[in-house]
Amino acid sequence: MRSRRAIGATLFLCLAASQAAILVLTPVLPALASDLGVSTATAGQLRTISGLSAGVTALLVGLLASRVGLRGLLGSGLVLLAVGSGASAVAPSFAAIAIAQLAIGVGIGLSYTAALAAVADWTTPADRSRVLAVALLGPPTAWIVGMPLSGLVGEASWRIAWIAAPFAFSLVALVVLARMKSAPPASTRADIRAVLAHPGVMRWSSGELLAYSAWAGTLVFVGALFVESYGLSSGETGLVLGSGALVLIPGNLLFRRWVDHHGRALLVVLALGAAVTVAVLGAFRPSTWFSLGAFSVLAFLAGGRTLAGAAAGLDLAPELLLGVTGIRTAALQLGYFLGAAVGGLALAAGGYRALGLALSAMFVAGTTPHLLPEPARNPRPQLP
Repeated sequence: MRSRRAIGATLFLCLAASQAAILVLTPVLPALASDLGVSTATAGQLRTISGLSAGVTALLVGLLASRVGLRGLLGSGLVLLAVGSGASAVAPSFAAIAIAQLAIGVGIGLSYTAALAAVADWTTPADRSRVLAVALLGPPTAWIVGMPLSGLVGEASWRIAWIAAPFAFSLVALVVLARMKSAPPASTRADIRAVLAHPGVMRWSSGELLAYSAWAGTLVFVGALFVESYGLSSGETGLVLGSGALVLIPGNLLFRRWVDHHGRALLVVLALGAAVTVAVLGAFRPSTWFSLGAFSVLAFLAGGRTLAGAAAGLDLAPELLLGVTGIRTAALQLGYFLGAAVGGLALAAGGYRALGLALSAMFVAGTTPHLLPEPARNPRPQLP
């Protein structure tokens, strides 16, 4: 019991640190842009830099499976997060902070991918869903704690926000990780081609990409929806989004009991529920409370679907864990770009009603791979 709790707490902190590095720019972006002499739009490309480097790293990390253990990968990722955050805090120019974002992106790719793989590698099948549920509480907790913290200290200086959130979170995670016993590297390299050729991986990963793109697109534009529809201030909007993040936690915990035996059904049902909810969120805006309720329902469903999607991936190819979780991490990062692009085009063409319908269609498309017949299982991995 103690071991299961220790593993869950460690991976929770690793994922929280990774998510904090993603979120820290949100409340301080205008101040950063002004101080470094660039436009807000240009400063926003820092997230693009870290996202692309995180995605590429996640796809390639499987090649290290036979050389470096998961504890080593997690530690390396957290060190890069801390170094990149510290460098961002003291960056004298936009070019300097852009270079720091490369380190942060690699750190995200390593830590997120290795943390999900460790859930399966460090636990028994009986404990896996419980540990996974605890670990996946890390990102919403970073949202709930890290974003308000970054905004609060960012009023004094955007540079302090990098220290208060991702730098501090990474150091805490490193201290806890140091107490974990090291494990030997995997016996098989998780080459991308071998992973994608494994039965079921392409189907699962395409569903993850489409569903997460819809959820990420929601997160990109939901703040603007509240501001433009109801005239809320940035502080009030932050409280609204924080409330939605709180609902992610019970959604994660409630559906934990069903992921082992009904995971595929959850992936379909929760995505369809999200499709209906995001369409309602975009089309009907009679009051702030109504929209807050719709967003909370959507966050609840997204929390459960995130858990079900991660659990399904861990069961696909136990021999190629790093490769599978790397593909999922890359899908999550790419989801931000795809969701923002599709959502932005729909918003420009037809307002929030069109945005809701476009994101709804992506949620529905994300169910299609899971409605196809189960592929035949290959008991052995395909070696490069």
